[in-house]
Amino acid sequence: PHSMKSDLLPVSRDDMDARGWDLCDYIVVTGDAYIDHPSFGTAVISRLLGSLGRRVGVITQPRWDRPDDFMVLGRPRLAFLVTAGALDSMVAHYTAALKPRHEDVYSPGGRPGMRPDRAVITYTGRIRQAFSNVPVIAGGIEASLRRLSHYDYWSDRLRRSVILDAKLDLVIYGMGEQAAAAVDRVLNDESMDFSSCTIPGTVFACSSRAYTPYTGYDDIILPAWEEVSARDPSGNIPKPEGQLQFARSVQIRLLHENPMKPSRLLEAYGDRLVVQNPPAVPLDSKAMDRIYALPFARKAHPMYRPLGDVPALQEVRFSITSSRGCYGSCSFCALRSHQGRIVQSRNRESILAEAKRIIEDPEFKGHIHDVGGPTANFLHPACSRQLIADMGPCENKECLFPRVCRNAGDDHMEFLGLLRDIRKLPGVKRVFVRSGIRYDYLMAAPESVRTRFLLEFCAHHVSGQLKVAPEHTSPKVLDIMGKPPIEIFDAFAQAFALASRRAGKTQYIIPYFMSGHPGARLDDAVDLACYLRKRGFIPDQVQDFYPTPGTAASCMYYTGMDPRPGRDNAPIHIPKGREKRLQRALLHAHKKENRSLVLEALRRTGRMDLAGTLLRSQRP
Repeated sequence: PHSMKSDLLPVSRDDMDARGWDLCDYIVVTGDAYIDHPSFGTAVISRLLGSLGRRVGVITQPRWDRPDDFMVLGRPRLAFLVTAGALDSMVAHYTAALKPRHEDVYSPGGRPGMRPDRAVITYTGRIRQAFSNVPVIAGGIEASLRRLSHYDYWSDRLRRSVILDAKLDLVIYGMGEQAAAAVDRVLNDESMDFSSCTIPGTVFACSSRAYTPYTGYDDIILPAWEEVSARDPSGNIPKPEGQLQFARSVQIRLLHENPMKPSRLLEAYGDRLVVQNPPAVPLDSKAMDRIYALPFARKAHPMYRPLGDVPALQEVRFSITSSRGCYGSCSFCALRSHQGRIVQSRNRESILAEAKRIIEDPEFKGHIHDVGGPTANFLHPACSRQLIADMGPCENKECLFPRVCRNAGDDHMEFLGLLRDIRKLPGVKRVFVRSGIRYDYLMAAPESVRTRFLLEFCAHHVSGQLKVAPEHTSPKVLDIMGKPPIEIFDAFAQAFALASRRAGKTQYIIPYFMSGHPGARLDDAVDLACYLRKRGFIPDQVQDFYPTPGTAASCMYYTGMDPRPGRDNAPIHIPKGREKRLQRALLHAHKKENRSLVLEALRRTGRMDLAGTLLRSQRP
């Protein structure tokens, strides 16, 4: 098969000539620098297609003001594959305060501005200019989370499905390997009818009159675009009934993210219909093992060396992905809608084999930087029913919220055994876990398990600091976030400190707290600031709520309603504008530049008695 060596894929016509290729089967267009590492979607999909015998080229960060850069590899035989990169391009460009970022870690030298806003739309338009009648298929986080109507924070309004705005032939959503392989089989054997695709993990558009139901899927009708996007006559203010319909739409989507009970979601746009096929069934361990055994070079393209390499590679270069998916279901997180609620993991032998390949790298210094996934201490589905046909994850219940389900398994000793096996490999000095753990899941384990886990974990697998995410202290805000009570974090912090002392280590928890989340009032932010002061926590960076596409919390921000199943679209307070800025300042109340904002917040809440406490300088 083609591309089965660890050589980097061609990025120029000279590279193609060196391989004796007259054309590529697929050309991947990406908003990121080209990094051939399994932590990056472009590399994974490209290597997968290469293993199927396809010739894959990469156009990386092309200029988008003209079509020239999109023509450098010629016309692909089968399709262009478009991705904005590892982040939504708008998130890559702008902070939660809508200010331009000064760094893009996925670009050479961290240089910003190397991809356009709304990259999938822009790239597809330039491809259409360069070539007619070539299929264009989009994937990755931007396309995945904009696959249906969605709130767009940067324009402060709803936008249509990206398949319509970009005029795409198909969207592959989620992690994409199974859908990409299935699409390849059809494209390689015959001309694909994109307007009647049945492949799980895909979205297509067709005429409403031409739509044909598929017997294997239940059709679920979403509120139409005209209903969810209704605005007043001026066009500036969304109508409350439109916001309610959008909240209903998001609630239906949350209820039908189950690959084990396949259903199609249908969203009408006038006489057009956007059709979301059900999510792909999770990869089993053997399939994941095959993905991570592909011959990744584990490096960035050498053309970036004069530009300062690519910062995003440094954190993950000597890291290992052990699992995917997350059943935490935090309101502000898009993981459930992208990777899914069913955790998938690799076999131990596959992970150890990858560790051995890392050890062979001449630049490896003995430290594995991370072993984990979205949540490191999740190795298996939450319970056995999640992999049973017609069952899957519970629609109306979460696995960890409001408390850890009694049916949830316990992966801690298995995870610890995996870490132990890796650190025993010759050439490995330390194995760290930086991807974070769910402390509520750990604290729900039997006391003997969590004590043993923390003792060994703190002795061998913490690099001085452990990052965890309690997010807030207010019970009502935590409820809206889908996070556990702060008392569970406090108990974990005490247990971590005790285990670190017993291990003879001076180690610290770095807690993430969030300001401005839907449901949070100014009083809640003051209470959070007092909590931080009392415990001596000084957040290194303030995590201000960012309404990104595809999350329940973004729907809350737009509608002022709670779309989660069982919440009946209950009204929620939404901090915006000045109030959001005040909440953010309270998390760094000790900073001189925030003094006037903190005093304003305290005056508004009638809590000026706290001024001396919160404004007093505090050393880290």
